[in-house]
Amino acid sequence: MLLQKTIKNFTQNPKNDILSGLTVALALVPEAVAFAFVAGIDPLVGLYGAFMMGIVTALFGGRPGMISGATGAMAVVMVHLIQKGNEVGEALTAPVENLGLQWLFITLLFVGAIQILAGVLRLGKFVRLIPHPVMMGFVNGLAIVIFLSQLGLFKENVDGVQQYMTGTNLWVMLGLVLLTMVIMFGLPKLTKKIPAALTAIIIVAAIVIFGKIDVSTVGSFIRDGGGEGLQGGLPTFQDQIFTLFYTIGDNWSMILSTAFILAAVGLIESLMTLNLIDEMTETRGSGNRECVAQGSANILNGLFGGMGGCAMIGQSIINVNSGGRGRLSGAIAAVALLCFVLFGAPLIEQIPIAALVGVMFMVVIGTFAWSSFRILHKIPLSDAIVLIAVSAITVWQDLAIAVIAGVIMSALTFAWQNATKIRARKKIKEDGTKVYEIWGPLFFGSTQAFNSKFDISNDPKAIEIDFIESKVTDHSGVEALRNIANKYVALGKEVTLTHLSPDCKALLLKWNPEFESIIKDSVDDPRYYVVTDVMDSEV
Repeated sequence: MLLQKTIKNFTQNPKNDILSGLTVALALVPEAVAFAFVAGIDPLVGLYGAFMMGIVTALFGGRPGMISGATGAMAVVMVHLIQKGNEVGEALTAPVENLGLQWLFITLLFVGAIQILAGVLRLGKFVRLIPHPVMMGFVNGLAIVIFLSQLGLFKENVDGVQQYMTGTNLWVMLGLVLLTMVIMFGLPKLTKKIPAALTAIIIVAAIVIFGKIDVSTVGSFIRDGGGEGLQGGLPTFQDQIFTLFYTIGDNWSMILSTAFILAAVGLIESLMTLNLIDEMTETRGSGNRECVAQGSANILNGLFGGMGGCAMIGQSIINVNSGGRGRLSGAIAAVALLCFVLFGAPLIEQIPIAALVGVMFMVVIGTFAWSSFRILHKIPLSDAIVLIAVSAITVWQDLAIAVIAGVIMSALTFAWQNATKIRARKKIKEDGTKVYEIWGPLFFGSTQAFNSKFDISNDPKAIEIDFIESKVTDHSGVEALRNIANKYVALGKEVTLTHLSPDCKALLLKWNPEFESIIKDSVDDPRYYVVTDVMDSEV
């Protein structure tokens, strides 16, 4: 049974997984190269990083079908570290060439350790706390980022300067991009037996190669960026990094802070992508397992000379839409990418950039949550603001900052709304006891409103605070309740707390055992037992 489940996870449909994996591998090449240029390192380091991230997470990650590789979000964070390392390396008595790259490898060891620790501590589950407006804002912002990143591929080298295409070159580029998109749109309507993206790339590449059309290709893109080509060997063990720890000196704080940022960015982007792929496939992955796999892959990158990375939403969507649902698809993508570097560089370098741009434009169309335009005026204003804000911050800053900001905005909105909901219904019993029936949660946001409900000086000698429809949830709530009780006691009045749920009672007694004297357990109200049973079952 376990063997069958393992085989099913590895490949649900061998043909689809293999073909979609090859499609993804082609799409990974310019992305990995471009992000390596952003970080200021050799393109092969980006390609090696994409291979190692891809193979480890494909085989051991928490989401079959999800693709990982070198990403722009992490590349941007690496820039300052690499530049600082190169400056230090040049200033040493015995200068060290490309010391910034060596520092990156060292940093990746810490990144991996942090991410593995996050998985062991089961922090991946916190992705469930991300509200839907944040998720929609995330995918919309990401779609815009992917679109904007492709615009840089419309540049050409003119006398050593990168300039946007004009005239015939621009129209040829746009025509090939449009042809790619038309094939990807129309082919699935005819047959779904072959992946549309791979077919489009092959057809457009054939037209360019056999028609001898002069357009930007993967090879020219690498050379224009300062690279020497796609050809390379196997990744090698970077044993020299262990002899270069002395060069870090007073820069350990930068190394560790960069490691924490890279780990956070990688985990947030990966867990958000995992959540999105879960929705697309109507299955559920494991965030904690993904944390461990991603951390292991980053450590491997540090040891064998890759730039590290995380999940890639664009390539993951290409994979899923092409039929790649098993682990085999990701493994094929990673292995094919390495084979391109080892054996297929001359052929892959001939693929026109326009074909890959067309594929990514279709990813943009498929990624953007177009339904957000329809629902924007129907959802609460606070949710609409969060959705728009997350989209804008994703484009302006990066995915991690946008998601964190969106969660904080949603949490503050939730806290404010609940802070204003606390109520106190008042009544007098036959024996003269005044009852305050509390409704709504008692927590840090509602303590001020809670305190204002009581008329301490004018209340009778006996007071009952009834929590049948309320719950004390944090230390602020406990403190507010203690202050109210102390004020009544100071005036010689008797206070009783009733209908407290077991967890509320435990919270109060843990803070102050003296609460035992004012908590009443022998309650004959059947509603109390119903509420208690429900709470216990939920816990």
